[in-house]
Amino acid sequence: MTELRDVDFFRDPNSVVSPYSYMDDLVQNSPVWIEPNYGVAMVAGYDEALTVMRETETYSAAPMIAGPTPDYGVEFTGDDIDEQLDAVRHRLPFNDQIVAMDPPQHTMRRALIMGLITPKRLKENEDFIWQLTDRQLDVVLPRGGCELVDDYAQPYALLVVADLLGVPEEDHPMLLEKAGVAANGSLTDTTKEPPKKHGGLEHFYEYFTDRVESRRREPKDDVLGRMAHATFPDGTLPEPLEAARIASNLFAAGQETTVRLLATALQIVGDDQGLQQKLRQDRGLIPKFIEEVLRWQGPIKGNMRVARKTTTLGGVHLKAGTQVFVMHGAAGRDPRQFDDPQGFDIERPNVRRHIAFGHGIHTCPGAPLARSEVRVTLERLLDRTSAIRISEAHHGPPDARRYDYLPSYMFRGLTKLHLEFDMEA
Repeated sequence: MTELRDVDFFRDPNSVVSPYSYMDDLVQNSPVWIEPNYGVAMVAGYDEALTVMRETETYSAAPMIAGPTPDYGVEFTGDDIDEQLDAVRHRLPFNDQIVAMDPPQHTMRRALIMGLITPKRLKENEDFIWQLTDRQLDVVLPRGGCELVDDYAQPYALLVVADLLGVPEEDHPMLLEKAGVAANGSLTDTTKEPPKKHGGLEHFYEYFTDRVESRRREPKDDVLGRMAHATFPDGTLPEPLEAARIASNLFAAGQETTVRLLATALQIVGDDQGLQQKLRQDRGLIPKFIEEVLRWQGPIKGNMRVARKTTTLGGVHLKAGTQVFVMHGAAGRDPRQFDDPQGFDIERPNVRRHIAFGHGIHTCPGAPLARSEVRVTLERLLDRTSAIRISEAHHGPPDARRYDYLPSYMFRGLTKLHLEFDMEA
């Protein structure tokens, strides 16, 4: 479709609202395609996306969130740019975060993160999630409705990660304030703050650096204490700031994805009353529902890589230095992998094969948390209400809905979702 191919996917406002016509065209006709605006290789096919995510020696995550025209400061030359890339990584955004690292630096830091997210700790954290869910719902349900993103999802997602990392509850209000989220869920005024070098994570860096230093001076057998004394696989102890960065990565990774996934899931539930009744009658369908939401309209449209070596992908020649956009959202709609990919089917047998949370070494470490948060929220909302509806006053009637989406080529998600509730008698 020539008209679609002329679209600047990274800047076109219509692609923010409805990216799926573009994605479906690519995945069905050109699983790998060099778009004309920036020369980015758009990787829409499922198998091709897996190849990029698996072959870390060929594709670097350095420009993960740097956009289609990263400021490398140099023009890459030759068929192998590894040394050139390593010399300029420091210029790229989030270069100190694990999402933009490659092995062996990535391997060391991911091992430390996964050492914190143990099955035992996840179980303890889920106990907190159930308590927090009811605490948040106690605020919004009596109103008969809420704006889900700010009133519920933003503080909820942040506090779940805070608990996972052992932040004492007395510090939760302070973290909410520093993150620009009020305790009741409304956003505080952060417009006067200058842009943050590390994407707004400085407040987390400061907090966790202080706690790591404190636990090293006075050891305690708690989560923060274990974080403070966790070592890399080679036995070395990270500097306090490095440990703080690793902990902060969980906030960066979990906040946007969980908030947007929650909103999309409740948008679908509120819009489809028949599906809502199915979930009310059989809560065992909720995990399947969540996976289909992730496949069909996950919170990540895609992210960047750069070809470290000249290579071929899906029959397309890629010169070393080519920017590569891995389209998670398109890969989940590949008819070579999923039958009737544009349809929404909670009984889809292979739905867990989606790559909404990535694949390989860059699989989102917070994926289990996001799934738990959405599952528990849905269960308790269905328990405590008899109906969940989209607010027509804010979003229009069912045949003419109006929604605003994040102006982002990377994230897919609502900026607001107004819901109405009927309370369970």
